[in-house]
Amino acid sequence: MNPAQGLTTAETARLTRGVTLLSIAVALVLVAIKAVAWRASGSVSLLASMADSGLDLLASLVTFFAVRYAAAPPDAEHRFGHGKAEAFASLVQAGLVFASAALIGQEAIRHMLEPHELRQEGLAIGVMAISTVLTGGLIAAQSWVLRRTASVAVAGDRAHYATDLASNAVALLGIGASVWLGVNNLDAAAALVITALLLWGAVSVFREASNQLLDHELPQEDRDRIVRLVTSDPRLTDVHQLRTRASGPYVHMQMHVDLDPNLSLEDAHAVLVAAEKRVLEAFPRADILMHPDPRGAAEPHGGAFAETTLGKRALNVDER
Repeated sequence: MNPAQGLTTAETARLTRGVTLLSIAVALVLVAIKAVAWRASGSVSLLASMADSGLDLLASLVTFFAVRYAAAPPDAEHRFGHGKAEAFASLVQAGLVFASAALIGQEAIRHMLEPHELRQEGLAIGVMAISTVLTGGLIAAQSWVLRRTASVAVAGDRAHYATDLASNAVALLGIGASVWLGVNNLDAAAALVITALLLWGAVSVFREASNQLLDHELPQEDRDRIVRLVTSDPRLTDVHQLRTRASGPYVHMQMHVDLDPNLSLEDAHAVLVAAEKRVLEAFPRADILMHPDPRGAAEPHGGAFAETTLGKRALNVDER
């Protein structure tokens, strides 16, 4: 997922706020209608789906506040901003999904060992059909926002609802099969399939959140684009020790660049400012730090992540 689309921070915040509010509204509706249908029918797969929607509601609330906090500007205590709040929210979401899977799996196994007859099957099927339509619409809206913002918190929220969409379909199939075939434990078997889907979704959310928390590099195509933008000025001939990372709606990048050693300090500054502006046109949410090196006369740099420590290939773009 590309975390560096061409939107400003304000535009990104507006989109993520809107879609998280929509997810809360959908979750409230789903929990309410599934609770009514479960009480009437006694369907365990409907209970499983309702429990999943209840945890999705909690996760959506966490995301709602996380994306707002992540978009807040840097302050005295958080000089790099608050973007990683989104990744922490995704970890909370993953934990909730794991908990949901455990509870649903336990209930499904109990009902497989002690099957019971369903009631009000038509109501249960109707509610699951409505739930599937609402969830599909929400996922479409979240996908649209993700293509523009790459918010890891929204991605985690979408993973919940993508699993919900699959679980709704499985629950619908299980209830229908129990009604038409007269085999009561097919409903519980459907709940076990939902459990497996939840676990798979939780692992995906955890992996994506971990990439941000562990400062995973931007995709190679983004790194290559940064180098092309910086070196489009012939006075800037090389980019090395390029380091990038995503933090919620923001992108942080730092690099060393080679300049003509005969440039004046004023001219060198102007070259770097122009290079920053080119990068910001493509990555408007970027925080950029450039260190100028006199071409052919630079001393090796020290520090914990010095080029001599990590090796040239580790910090540079791929050598051609």
